Amino acid sequence: MQQHVKIPQDRIGVLIGEGGETMRRIENRAGVRLDIDSENGSVAIEQVGDPVDALKGPDIVQAIGRGFPPEDALTLLDDEMRMFDLIDIDAAARNKRDRKRKKGRLIGENGRTRELMEELTGASVVIYGSTMGIIGGPEQVQIVREAAERLLDGAPHGSVYAFLERKHNELKRKGMDYHRYPGGT
Repeated sequence: MQQHVKIPQDRIGVLIGEGGETMRRIENRAGVRLDIDSENGSVAIEQVGDPVDALKGPDIVQAIGRGFPPEDALTLLDDEMRMFDLIDIDAAARNKRDRKRKKGRLIGENGRTRELMEELTGASVVIYGSTMGIIGGPEQVQIVREAAERLLDGAPHGSVYAFLERKHNELKRKGMDYHRYPGGT
């Protein structure tokens, strides 16, 4: 089985890595073979190993293409529940100026909004070109997606931060449900 992913020209070097190191790491960990066409940014991904891991191959390549460092993209293999999601900022914008404004809302002053999304959910968030990429568990990805959609719809940053705080506390509470209190009987 072979799949194709197209990535931006300026991300091909990151995908390949120094001396092909990153490409080999992806191939070994995901059980795939990558055929990278550096002329047009097309990457053919062929399954050669474990089919379950190989399913994540295209997501890993696309995540790197959308601005994630290879280390973050490879975390998709750490747990079968980890996923990659992409939000198209262009789809929410009326024109170039509007896209720039909406992208700025997602990034926040000095990157603070993007950082808060990461800190409060535990997901990895990258804004690159006209997309916002998210890597995390299903719940983490859903929370970041909802926060981003609220910002893109014009919600005040304060209300989105409050939403993120509330969801952060819910995630913490859920996490605590699985761990018995060590001091109890």
